[in-house]
Amino acid sequence: MILPEVLFRALADTTRLRCLNLLVHHGELCVCDLTQILALSQPKISRHLANLKASQLVKDRRDGTWVYYSLHPELPDWVQDIIQHNLSALSQHTPFQEDLARIPKSCQSE
Repeated sequence: MILPEVLFRALADTTRLRCLNLLVHHGELCVCDLTQILALSQPKISRHLANLKASQLVKDRRDGTWVYYSLHPELPDWVQDIIQHNLSALSQHTPFQEDLARIPKSCQSE
């Protein structure tokens, strides 16, 4: 069960919001993809993903040496509504638009 204070603490960081935005729009990305798209260091991205995972907002899937992250599929409706509402409001801001434009072709859904 996600507590509201845990959710809002997780959403109170721009890097975590940018990661969530990419995961919502793409579905699943690995740390290396997020590092490339956000132009941030791998340890910084990993730290933020660990926070999102501890908050139960994302889940991970290991495939060999790669770890892929996606929005947790069992999020309660109220959490999904808050995430969607916030990301909708932020989608007009330049960093969020630029992030989506930088998703590598190799990652883009068909």
